Amino acid sequence: MIARGSAPLIAVPLIIAFVLVFINLIYVALIFLIIFIFFIIFFRDPERTVGDGIVSPADGRLSSIKKEGGILRLSIVMGLHNVHVNRAPFEGKIAKIEHIKGKHVPAFDKNSDANERVVTTLDTQIGQVTIVQIAGAFARRIVPYVHTGDRLSKGQRIGIIRFGSRVDLYLPKNRIELTVKEGSTVKAGVSCLAREVPDED
Repeated sequence: MIARGSAPLIAVPLIIAFVLVFINLIYVALIFLIIFIFFIIFFRDPERTVGDGIVSPADGRLSSIKKEGGILRLSIVMGLHNVHVNRAPFEGKIAKIEHIKGKHVPAFDKNSDANERVVTTLDTQIGQVTIVQIAGAFARRIVPYVHTGDRLSKGQRIGIIRFGSRVDLYLPKNRIELTVKEGSTVKAGVSCLAREVPDED
């Protein structure tokens, strides 16, 4: 299955390849055919069985876990080989979606917090859960699939970051118990990052 919103981009190198074959530039056409095959692989969107607990919103490596007051921030860096469709980590209703313009430095750079990003805030049974899709040096386009007011099921597709970058997940610290550690490899909609714990009140 090809990721929603990527078909026009995938079609471009294929069309160019056909034109180049028509004018007998076979070797150049082969380059664009290779690009087409790369895009097909890159923009794949496989069906997945949703995992237990609070699941990862992205494929990649869990690069950091930081405490910010009563919130835990989990940062997942996506590589070029990962699926780049992001998914809802928990069921809830979208309270707000905000697109923030910014830089385009590599996702692993310490200044990447100022990059262009889309912030999706969910109202859930454990409180507010926030997903931040961050553009990188090559990921110049974040394509949301959802809107403010939508009710999401766990594992539902929420959008795609073209050409990889980073996704940050903000969870209420007193309502969850982590099941992963820094450096873990995770899959969107499948890998359990944390489990819900009862409210202390």
